[in-house]
Amino acid sequence: MKLPPLRTLPVFEAVARLNSFSRAADELNISQSAVSHQIKALETYLGEALFLRNGRYLTLTDEGRSYQDSIGSALLQIERASEALLGEETARIRLAVFSSFAVRWVIPRLPALKRAHSQVDLALEMTGESPQLSDRVADCFITIHPESSAFTYDLLYRERLFPICSRQFWQRVCESLGLNGAAAEDGPDGEAMTLTPEQIAGFPLLSTHSIYGRESGDWQAWFQVAYQGIPAHARVQHFSHMLMALEAARFHQGIALTNDYMLSQEDDEAAFVRLPCHTLITGDRFYFAHKTSRRNEPGIRLLRRWVMDQAIASGLRSASEG
Repeated sequence: MKLPPLRTLPVFEAVARLNSFSRAADELNISQSAVSHQIKALETYLGEALFLRNGRYLTLTDEGRSYQDSIGSALLQIERASEALLGEETARIRLAVFSSFAVRWVIPRLPALKRAHSQVDLALEMTGESPQLSDRVADCFITIHPESSAFTYDLLYRERLFPICSRQFWQRVCESLGLNGAAAEDGPDGEAMTLTPEQIAGFPLLSTHSIYGRESGDWQAWFQVAYQGIPAHARVQHFSHMLMALEAARFHQGIALTNDYMLSQEDDEAAFVRLPCHTLITGDRFYFAHKTSRRNEPGIRLLRRWVMDQAIASGLRSASEG
């Protein structure tokens, strides 16, 4: 077995993760010159430059970035295996997840995770978009991009968008349209009542830019399901993130498009009304992802099973879905 100088690998991992020789030296409790010496020894052994140095700035080369992915994963597996033999039960797991999914779905369930699996020490890494699948980012991920063949993906949720508003705003809608609020929700004689797109367009529309990456993209897609565009008279208020549009709806400012995981809490079910309208299937699918080579790590197996069970229990995922 031909291995590089093993003492250089934790040093390389720390420098690559912290993007700093001095911070790596502080973390490892060694001198900065010792860090430089170990990196030089590793680069000499590999015959490749792992870092580009430009004054105070330090960046990984393409070769260094590729090496970091592999080395980081290997060192984590060594750490986990050692902890298992030492009898250390705590499983430290990093989960990278969209900010909205983290805030509205994961964080409210953390007490339940702690009660069920006290040995799991979960750290959340929140991202504004689908997280980069890399061991240097996290151990597990919630992603909509199942692109890397090195990862295993479990389907959590097929996204759909539907109009909602606050209960106070709902009374305004009903009064304007001459409807009885309770009857409009249940429908006459128990039959479902549906509001038309034209009726919806008569009220302020709260739009989330990040869903489709363009202004009014969510409402444009919703109206197109009914084979029409947004009426010219529609008033649209723009927000960068769904969390903001949801809060605007909570404070009676209009009608927002949201999805199932944003309304998974009991207080939201009491605060909001889901309008009797059609649903938009966005085509986005949310997956729980982890590197296939790490599938047997106890912490990852436990977190995967817990997340999948929670997705079924909350109605995000059908028990029959593969």
